Amino acid sequence: MQWAILSGIEGNLAAYEAVLQDIRRQHSSVTALYVLGDVIGLKGDNEAVIQRLRSRRNGELEPQVCRGWWEEQCFSLYGLTGLPKAPELMAQFGSDGVKHLWESVSRESVHWLRSLHFGFHELDCLLIHGSTVSYRDELTPDTPAIQLCDRLIRADANTLFCGRSGLAFACWITPYQLRSTVTTLDATQSPIEYGKTPRRIAGVGNVGRTSGKAGYALYRPGTNSIQFKTVTYGAVRDFAVTER
Repeated sequence: MQWAILSGIEGNLAAYEAVLQDIRRQHSSVTALYVLGDVIGLKGDNEAVIQRLRSRRNGELEPQVCRGWWEEQCFSLYGLTGLPKAPELMAQFGSDGVKHLWESVSRESVHWLRSLHFGFHELDCLLIHGSTVSYRDELTPDTPAIQLCDRLIRADANTLFCGRSGLAFACWITPYQLRSTVTTLDATQSPIEYGKTPRRIAGVGNVGRTSGKAGYALYRPGTNSIQFKTVTYGAVRDFAVTER
């Protein structure tokens, strides 16, 4: 069993196709394909990427896709969330960014994006764009350990795969002395002790943000190993692999 996990296509169909081609080259067959949000963006062809995700070819795995930050901005533009008019998008990319996103995603595609899951819980893993706290939750190796530990416990997972930061990394967290209590109006419940089992947060990189270079991750549940891959595509094709 081997999973391919990616995030951040951001409308870059060429980058996504390069990743699919690299997946087909693997010596060990990939049995599941997960896309952790941000399939749309401002630079590429959003409609083409959406149609590609919805129309797999013979012999291809069906991509399991969840929502990301860009999808949530699109929902906000269409008044489908509690924050209409996409204030986050406006703050980061201005009115030009708002206009481009609005014009680059059809209403039909918005309905399809709206049908996507928030994340996936498979075996002892959570696969999600940000975290269970929020789609905008950006976890990195520099995030305080207590915050990473909190996200893992909330997820009830031993490994949390995320894509919000766009970075490829793996951080192990071991909660040696961690307990929580719940206080209600009636009483304080007994502390809950969390085990000392090491848990891991992994960023799966970004597919489409950097032109000519796409990153994703391979995960083998049987051995609990993660392999980070970088695919170079374009006029000169090359394939490089990094492992952790």
